[in-house]
Amino acid sequence: MIIDSSKGTLTYASQERGAGLAAALGMTPTALIEFVKESGLKGRGGAGFTTGLKWQFAAAAPAPSEAAATEAGTAKYVVCNADEGEPGTFKDRVILTDHADLVFEGMTIAGYAIGAKRGVVYLRGEYTYLVPKLKEMLRARRDEGLLGSNVMGKEGFGFDIEIRMGSGAYVCGEETALIESLEGHRGEPRNRPPFPVDTGLGGKATTVNNVETLAWVPLILSRGAEWWKSLGTERSSGLKLFSVSGDCAAPGVYEFPFGLTVADLLKAVGGGDAKAVQVGGASGTCVPAKDFGRRIAFEDLSTGGSVIVFGPQRDMLQVAKNFMEFFVEESCGQCTPCREGNEVLLEGIEMLEYGECSTSYLKELVKLGETMQIASKCGLGQSSPNAFLSIVENFRDELMGRTVAE
Repeated sequence: MIIDSSKGTLTYASQERGAGLAAALGMTPTALIEFVKESGLKGRGGAGFTTGLKWQFAAAAPAPSEAAATEAGTAKYVVCNADEGEPGTFKDRVILTDHADLVFEGMTIAGYAIGAKRGVVYLRGEYTYLVPKLKEMLRARRDEGLLGSNVMGKEGFGFDIEIRMGSGAYVCGEETALIESLEGHRGEPRNRPPFPVDTGLGGKATTVNNVETLAWVPLILSRGAEWWKSLGTERSSGLKLFSVSGDCAAPGVYEFPFGLTVADLLKAVGGGDAKAVQVGGASGTCVPAKDFGRRIAFEDLSTGGSVIVFGPQRDMLQVAKNFMEFFVEESCGQCTPCREGNEVLLEGIEMLEYGECSTSYLKELVKLGETMQIASKCGLGQSSPNAFLSIVENFRDELMGRTVAE
């Protein structure tokens, strides 16, 4: 199942405006959450947390009194994470360009489910050019009764959405750092617990969902949970958008059901001679050709959507260096394992590059990377060694030729 890679049109996007929302408003919030849980929809940003369960936690969080909520402006929030900063990922930009209505509808459905009256789109700073079009869409939805007070005539349910701009920090893709940024602070991850579903934006219960996750919600509501579960795998239901780039004949945005193999994907994009594929962006896993039979799904190769193809001419040490330079630049510096560890890994890669790294020191670097995966405070530091570790494991012969004798 492949979408038009030049436009990124979702296969099932051409449904009646508001159809998913109407179906949602015909249920109680509790029944709606159970429906989304039953569908098996998981977050499309990469973490793969069950969407319905996240909504359930936010719905269960105690709301302030009506007076307190009025004074503060809202009791709970729905936040759309549109800070698409993972290298090699651009599918959210395509969704917001071509199908933003689905995203806004998904946010409204989430608001009804958890009891929120306000939604915020946290938009990547580089996507400023999308703002006029998005604001016009929001205005049109208000005019049609799809936003505002008494949405679609539903007495007592009001919901509206605003757009807020990010400032280009990769770490703000992490939900608590994103919330810190929304509150006007430096984008740094918070200690957890408490989690955003209990204590999020402004100290209120908040669900943070990815652009793609929210876009699928109204489609699932209008077509049914069984339709969604009939696609993908038992543990990874439904369809997924992939941003494919690198050494292939047809880069672009593709739609596939979860469970396809790396080889299947490469065949579709014209990357049959690939040496390796980075699944999940800079923070993902570098898969060698011998493992192209592995499946892209939460139970095997999990990804937020980035797929970078490396042809036979690529130097894998340079690939590792490129990714590590990115993480050194993007680390917020809050915790020692990430702040210092990424610097040391980059220095080690440069030592390999110049033939100054011993075999024993390379082993120490691997141990350091494994420690960072455990000891770093947030997902950035925990995943930043992934590419380096998988390249060392899978392309050891290529790297060992650059080590020096003890």
